[in-house]
Amino acid sequence: MDEKFIIQGGRPLKGEVKIRGAKNAAFPIIAASLLTKEDCFIDNIPLIEDVFKMLEIMENIGAKVTWLGERKIKLNCKDIDPLKLPFNIISRLRGSVLILGPLLARFKEIKIVSPGGCVIGSRPIDTHLDALSQSGVKIEQRGRFFYFNAKKEKEGKTEIVLSEFSVTATENILLFSSLKDKETILKIADEDYQVQELINVLIKMGAQLKSLGCHSFRIKGKRNLKGFSHKIIPDPIEAGTFIVASLITKGKVLVKNAGTPFLTLFLRKLEKSGAVLKVLKDDSVKVFPSSNLKIEKIQSSIYPGIHSDLQPVLGVLATQCKGPTLIHDPLYEGRLKYLEGLNKMGADIVFCDPHRAIVNGPSQLYRTEIPSLDLRAGAALVIAGLAAKGKSILNNIYQIDRGYEKIEERLLLLGAEIKRQKETNNE
Repeated sequence: MDEKFIIQGGRPLKGEVKIRGAKNAAFPIIAASLLTKEDCFIDNIPLIEDVFKMLEIMENIGAKVTWLGERKIKLNCKDIDPLKLPFNIISRLRGSVLILGPLLARFKEIKIVSPGGCVIGSRPIDTHLDALSQSGVKIEQRGRFFYFNAKKEKEGKTEIVLSEFSVTATENILLFSSLKDKETILKIADEDYQVQELINVLIKMGAQLKSLGCHSFRIKGKRNLKGFSHKIIPDPIEAGTFIVASLITKGKVLVKNAGTPFLTLFLRKLEKSGAVLKVLKDDSVKVFPSSNLKIEKIQSSIYPGIHSDLQPVLGVLATQCKGPTLIHDPLYEGRLKYLEGLNKMGADIVFCDPHRAIVNGPSQLYRTEIPSLDLRAGAALVIAGLAAKGKSILNNIYQIDRGYEKIEERLLLLGAEIKRQKETNNE
């Protein structure tokens, strides 16, 4: 049954919130367990829908998933069968594309369906296909399925140049190359937090990986990789969401385990806008009531720039800042759709093109009923509801559950007035 959030705005957030494990780091680390027949231990697993789906895919192909605690699992992929891939789940989960690299490296042949995910613009797997082709993998598309054959790969050192800075394509090539006893040079690679986490895991497994600078890596794999034990880092995207929620409600919140090394420019942008923040030595961020905020430009970029996943929450904050704010997301042409919901709430936003908009503030936001279009847009609209006057209704909150663990319960502990309610036919 569908569910919705009912949010009464106008309450400043106060208290402490602990950030959970990074969603986007969990996917490649789970996928890395496919490279070995030994036990793998992963701690600080975020308890969210997308991770549960990824684990369901693993179990469908024969992996043994054992829960050792609330957030710790043991994975064993000794007896897996790629012919049992659940295409119905894969087609709805973007992160599932990361099973491609390790399964292809291990079994040499695989059939897979194009993965799904948020509707934030064109997100084909062309970069993955091109990169694997450069390694000598034969690829054929029949309808919605892709057939991969790596039995006749190129011998000797291989150089792969990605056609764009793609996080998942970078991760897939790292996974694929780590099980081969030869050298691979990967260029135009992304270096975001989830990539760095995966590299740490692959090194623990016995692969040799070295940064060459300028978004390039050297990978020297092994035909027999070991199991690993790893604790996932805190989610910097979730941390940024709670930091902005505190700012927009003029609250006072301690955000614990914030993943601040991956929020450097984000935090600097907030401080330059007039936000009162204090980064503590224990990786916490203390947010104080702030006024007279002003942000001239919000532009998302590849790491170490401001993450595209944080652009929507900053866009909501811009509605409460003085003067115009240019929002530019060059990565996804659908990422600005949430701004239409903000206009419905009373914001003054002009769309320049699919990638740019100007937010004129400050604006009083008012209650309304709107759908959650995707994961990050949904989180942004929750924040808008916290700042709005009156009672807002946010539908399709399954999208938010995909990436934020019990967000309403954690906001309630901070003093928000938010309620989860099931949809009924009478409404």
